[in-house]
Amino acid sequence: MADEVKDGSALEKEVISSDESLKDVPGKTPLDELPDPDAGLSDEERKALDKKLMRKVDAWLIPWLCLLYLLSFLDRTNIGNARLAGMEEDIGMTGRHDYNNTLTIFFISYALAEPITNVLLKRLSPRVFFTGIILIWGLIMTLMGLVTNYAGLLAARWFLGLAEAGLFPGVNYYLSCWYKRSELGVRAATFFSAAALAGSFGGLLAAAIAEMRGVGGKAGWAWIFIIEGLATMFVGGFCWWMVFDWPDTARFLTPDERLRVRRRLAADNQSSTGEEYDKRHVIAALKDWKCWGYALIYMGNLCPLYAFSLFLPTILNGMGYSGTRAQLLSVPPYAVAACMTIFIGWLADRTRQRGLCNMGVVLLAIVGFIMLLASQDPQIQYAGTFLGAAGIYPTIPNTLSWASNNIEGVYKRGVIIGIVVGWGNLNGVVSSNIYLSEERPRYWTGHGTVLAYLIVCLLGGTVFMYTMLALENRKRRSGRRDGMHEGMTEDEIWVAGDKRPDFIYTL
Repeated sequence: MADEVKDGSALEKEVISSDESLKDVPGKTPLDELPDPDAGLSDEERKALDKKLMRKVDAWLIPWLCLLYLLSFLDRTNIGNARLAGMEEDIGMTGRHDYNNTLTIFFISYALAEPITNVLLKRLSPRVFFTGIILIWGLIMTLMGLVTNYAGLLAARWFLGLAEAGLFPGVNYYLSCWYKRSELGVRAATFFSAAALAGSFGGLLAAAIAEMRGVGGKAGWAWIFIIEGLATMFVGGFCWWMVFDWPDTARFLTPDERLRVRRRLAADNQSSTGEEYDKRHVIAALKDWKCWGYALIYMGNLCPLYAFSLFLPTILNGMGYSGTRAQLLSVPPYAVAACMTIFIGWLADRTRQRGLCNMGVVLLAIVGFIMLLASQDPQIQYAGTFLGAAGIYPTIPNTLSWASNNIEGVYKRGVIIGIVVGWGNLNGVVSSNIYLSEERPRYWTGHGTVLAYLIVCLLGGTVFMYTMLALENRKRRSGRRDGMHEGMTEDEIWVAGDKRPDFIYTL
């Protein structure tokens, strides 16, 4: 057996020589061009090695990325907890829309920066990119606890949006460079469940930190920002050693394991992470109708998500709960959302029916917001928040996994995910301005707007994408698309990505 399986260094040399032969077609690494470290092994032995490999990759990547996103979501939404702890009165936020403006300005800078972040990640490398943005936003969050007026809070929220913009689309893009299409959903869902955990954990943490009021002459709300910002910077300091750039450079994998990752991605029709930058990928992304279809769906994801996460403490306050009790009551809906998010990620991976999963789950959210809109009973309204959370949170990673599944080419995929996430987050501006204090406790405008987004964008957009992709798959399977590449050069075919007759879209 030792004679049949080559040692790692020899294999690495072969990869280099193979990549050299592909210079005319940058980034294209067919499966047959990659040496097989498991030549001569049985299928059972290969499966055992593959299972062990993915457990190793999961153990290194997922817990750390979940922690980073938990901190990110905690830092962007803790302003709702700070509001309950008396922030508005302390810094003179007396205007009718002052609080809404502090939410709005974050989403403007966040959405403007997102479309370019994945290209920046690819150019700088994940290690440099993730370490840099985490340290920067942790510093901004810490300084937010030192603001003394409304203008200072607005400035801090603007820069926080710029700094945080790259994490979510960056991680989703990064995961798509490590996992096969059928494996991405549950990993993305596990990663995003950290957002729900942040809501749950944030309420508990804020309730405890707010008790520090008076320490060092600072109010409780200021300590919420300072302590959570310092925690982010502490974690960010370790990011340099925890994040590896790509599968072919990961030091936690052996040379043979790096080849196995690259081979399994090539077998799954995903491009090499070594793909060179080419502006044609950006143009192709902008011209791809799927980009704008998924952007429509993501509008229906993000407006409800931010409306819920930013205003749950306000909604609970409108029901008659306040202070620590309101903070603690925000915990259970998020716990349910986290469990539901992971379950739907697992289910979508097993069934490969991401569109149907979106359709089914969003119905829960629709029912939940109808309950919030239609009833004055606090118990019915509180039950509605559970359904709302369980129906909103799972659709975010499921939608992005769906988009990643159906876009070939790492640069094109990165640009499209950046556009989709950026456009979705721009709708956070809407979320920030629809819960009006004079409409308490029913919040007609807020609940009604969220309901419209859920029905028209999330449910309607999902039905549209599912139908169009199914029709295209039917054409490809029937042979009506066999001539798609006639008259095209090999380079043009490479740029075309998933526009080829043998690429079948995930529904």
